[in-house]
Amino acid sequence: MKTRWELNYEHLDFLSDCNDVRSGNDLARFAMRARHLSTYGVSVKAAVCREFAAPLVIEDVELANPGPGEVQISLRASAVCHSDITYADGGWGGQIPAVYGHEAAGIVTEVGAGVTRVVAGAPVVVTLVRSCGTCANCARQLSVSCEASFALDAQTPLRDAHGNALLQGMRTGAFAEAVVVHESQIVGLPPGVPFDSAALLACGVITGFGAVTRTAHMPRGSTVAVVGCGGVGLNAVQAASLEGAEQVIAIDTSAAKGDAAISFGATHAINAMTTEPVEAVRDLTCGRGVDFVFVTVGAKSAFDQSYAMLAKGGAVVLVGMPANGALTSFDPGELANNSQRLLGSKMGAANIAVDIQRLVSLYQQGKIKLDELISGKFALADINEAMDGVRRGEALRNVIVFP
Repeated sequence: MKTRWELNYEHLDFLSDCNDVRSGNDLARFAMRARHLSTYGVSVKAAVCREFAAPLVIEDVELANPGPGEVQISLRASAVCHSDITYADGGWGGQIPAVYGHEAAGIVTEVGAGVTRVVAGAPVVVTLVRSCGTCANCARQLSVSCEASFALDAQTPLRDAHGNALLQGMRTGAFAEAVVVHESQIVGLPPGVPFDSAALLACGVITGFGAVTRTAHMPRGSTVAVVGCGGVGLNAVQAASLEGAEQVIAIDTSAAKGDAAISFGATHAINAMTTEPVEAVRDLTCGRGVDFVFVTVGAKSAFDQSYAMLAKGGAVVLVGMPANGALTSFDPGELANNSQRLLGSKMGAANIAVDIQRLVSLYQQGKIKLDELISGKFALADINEAMDGVRRGEALRNVIVFP
């Protein structure tokens, strides 16, 4: 990174006043004013989406230094999630130009006023989960659905070489050499955890694990079907196995991903290209169906089939995010009569400070797999190749690595 702007010293007195502001909308207001008054930052390379469904463009962009409550991280790894691809392909609309990427890890280089959770030099995981800790949802342990407003929500820290605003995609903008995020979005890493594997914890791993352990609260001895065996699905598989599921039935259209699911703890793998999955699940459960169906892909057909796999008293957990306009239907009378449930699971309802630390510990003990999720490693200049591999379904997770 190269320094591009210089500090405007006359505003240091204002920034020091922000030390007393700790959370919520007051912090957002102070941070917005601080960023407006400040005239400093760094130049970083980033992959910019200027047109939906077109290749990303590598550009030099300006990244503002952190405001109050914010942290700057020099990235070492950023994984390619299917959500980034859906955004870049226009499946969810939104503002462009944008810098996507939200599953990352790196080293803290600078902290803003009032930051207490981390210091410069610390290795961290960077997530999209931005939370105040005090709103109604945060108080209910639903920090992924925090209701507070933040300065970074209102004013992007990214500008292109002409000074035009670039959207900070998914509140992170991690397809870049560095990011500025709110301190609530980061979790510290112990020494020795590889950055490329740690980056996966920021989304795919916590989403798959949390769907099982937090959203579903799956009891030991349950029967489970996981529809989709990509980065999220495989983590639902290994979470269900780790938590003591009696059967873990993995379903995918790729035989290779079915094999991967077996290695992650699935008891059975169904190739949906050659076998009718609902019938197969019913056969494997003696006609009963499964207690939980975790749909980890955004395909309409997967949602449509999930209800037919479900046992009485069971739950369908909707994890995958379809493109805008994709709808499914179900018989509410049958659902009620069978005491069945539909559960939405955003980011696995994760408490990132608790869950990521637990997952790191499990990884260090050899109880969960992270390294095996990585299909390929790419330089930022090759990001379009990395995304194409995920888009074609050939990769579990491709990771952008930075020197």
